[in-house]
Amino acid sequence: MTDATPPVDDDPYLWLEDVTGERALDWVRARNAETVARLTGGERFDRVRGELREVLDADNRIPYVRRRGEHLYNFWRDATQPRGLWRRTTLEEYRKAEPDWQVLIDVDALAEAEGENWVWQGAAVLRPGLRRCLVELSRGGADATVVREFDLERLEFRGVADGGFELPEAKSSVGWIDEDHIYVGTDFGEGSLTSSGYPRVVREWRRGTPLAEAPVVFEGKPDDVSVRAYHDSTEGWERDFVRRNLDFYRSELYLRTADGLVRIDVPEDANASVHREWLLVRTRTPWGEYPAGALLAARLDAFLAGERTMTVLFEPDAHTSLDYYAWTRNHLLLGTLSDVKTRLRVLTPADGGWLDEPLAGVPEVGSVDLVGTDPHGGDEFFLDVTGFTEPSTLVRGVVGGALETLRQAPPFFDSAGLVAEQFFATSADGTRIPYFVVGAHENRPGPTLLTGYGGFEVSQTPYYSGMTGRGWLARGGTYVLANIRGGGEYGPDWHNQAIKANRHRVYEDFAAVAADLVERGITTPARLGIQGGSNGGLLMGVMLTRYPELFGAIVSQVPLLDMRRYHKLLAGASWMAEYGDPDDPADWSYLSRYSPYHNVHSGRSYPPALFVTSTRDDRVHPAHARKMVARMREQGYAAADVGYYENIEGGHGAAADNAQLAFKWALVFEFLWERLAGDQRR
Repeated sequence: MTDATPPVDDDPYLWLEDVTGERALDWVRARNAETVARLTGGERFDRVRGELREVLDADNRIPYVRRRGEHLYNFWRDATQPRGLWRRTTLEEYRKAEPDWQVLIDVDALAEAEGENWVWQGAAVLRPGLRRCLVELSRGGADATVVREFDLERLEFRGVADGGFELPEAKSSVGWIDEDHIYVGTDFGEGSLTSSGYPRVVREWRRGTPLAEAPVVFEGKPDDVSVRAYHDSTEGWERDFVRRNLDFYRSELYLRTADGLVRIDVPEDANASVHREWLLVRTRTPWGEYPAGALLAARLDAFLAGERTMTVLFEPDAHTSLDYYAWTRNHLLLGTLSDVKTRLRVLTPADGGWLDEPLAGVPEVGSVDLVGTDPHGGDEFFLDVTGFTEPSTLVRGVVGGALETLRQAPPFFDSAGLVAEQFFATSADGTRIPYFVVGAHENRPGPTLLTGYGGFEVSQTPYYSGMTGRGWLARGGTYVLANIRGGGEYGPDWHNQAIKANRHRVYEDFAAVAADLVERGITTPARLGIQGGSNGGLLMGVMLTRYPELFGAIVSQVPLLDMRRYHKLLAGASWMAEYGDPDDPADWSYLSRYSPYHNVHSGRSYPPALFVTSTRDDRVHPAHARKMVARMREQGYAAADVGYYENIEGGHGAAADNAQLAFKWALVFEFLWERLAGDQRR
């Protein structure tokens, strides 16, 4: 379909958009039964599923922690606690091989007592006392949650009858102001949500009063993505902010004062944040003399008074971009990417300027992620150091001191003989596209799994995966991670080059990597499989319909596929800044050229494909995958070549617990081995 005029909705499969409609679920059950019958039951499937479950439930995994006051908090799942435990301990205890954990909430026991399929979604703890928290729980892993107040001293929920804060299921935004007040954005009724399904109105709710009577703090526009308010509880710097998200990349930040809201006047597409006296601004496009991808600093009071001279803390170059940053109490930690390899620096405000030094002692491996800091309490930080063949190491440090190894993850697969290499492919417009290859040279050319994302300025960096290791690498497969445009590996320009009308560059980049793998003798088209989820699932759908000759098998998970209606389904409207507006003829003219649902045709030769989604995904609608499979089946493609599996629970991750996750990935690996190695039901 190439007509620039958006068509009338004459889609014969609109009925599959009825998420829990009986007709739609009957169709889902039938497709699930076909896929399960075809891919399970063999010795290999059972063995892989068991090994993946061992990885997910391993007792010696790293229990990652977040500091709140004197305690380190952790959420833990294993074979005996599939829904999980929220617990805490002290640093002294955490250093021991077997820490003494205090269990705060047993989600399994709670779910059983209440007859609910609760999935943990996090907790916001009230500072500075740390005696209360707002817990979020979802049914089946959806984004929508219920909110309940929990007493961290008495270890019990406080219901409405006890004067506690509580919200019914919705895509809410909540945050503490003080012990008796919270900010609330939720579904207040008609007109209170944006077209994306997120809060449009934020209120200040006082304990013991009706929510409907809570005064409105801010009200956004219906076509905004969302609004939220939050309280900065930093001692001596207490203040409140409102953030209005105009679209996925543009926002407005306001300081709430006694005289009303004061806009912090930075570009809408820049990200502004505040710590103590400092305003930080991360640019997405050039701002006067400052380039895109820079990190700038100014004193907030001076900026509000009209001063616009900024200190440049980071400026990108052709090979280096800013990946992340976070404050400790007195320092700013920066993680940068140099040709997709992590480097860390520590910046310190000082008289006459900022000190800028490397963060000493950090190993140079695949990537280093900042697990957490406590900007309220001190200069402690936690790092996760990992690589494709190096299991994670959890490191603790205090700025200026030595690093301490707290935990070492176990190896989940034999990496002997495996090498991780970086190569560059050349895309259609001449741009060099980096990608990583992991595997044994003696297995080339052989079964190869290529993955990528290419969207929303999300960088894909090296990481250790026991799941990929057990299910793919340890069985002789080669794994490839592509750093295509649309991501943030080389800063915002790497992303901006491939949005809206230039989206085709994402797909040309990925196709270039696929072709380069064949040219280097790493694999062949028949033995090259690809996998991606969400926006990466859209990538897989485009590869299926535009470049079918390059691949032997395709796995598309929780995907976007119908680009004509994506903005009308669940959170889809929030992504129009990335893809465009299908109702605009100019945008539809390019969307129609790659929308997978509109570009699958009978009589073409497509590689075998497996689509995986979740009924409870309330972010990317399961109808994308449902309708794609229905259309392909209608056009004559056999069930054996167009597989479908929809987990009833699981949200956007398509799995609510480790058993479901192991089953889902065992299906994926079984499909890939069967198609790429010709091994039927081994």
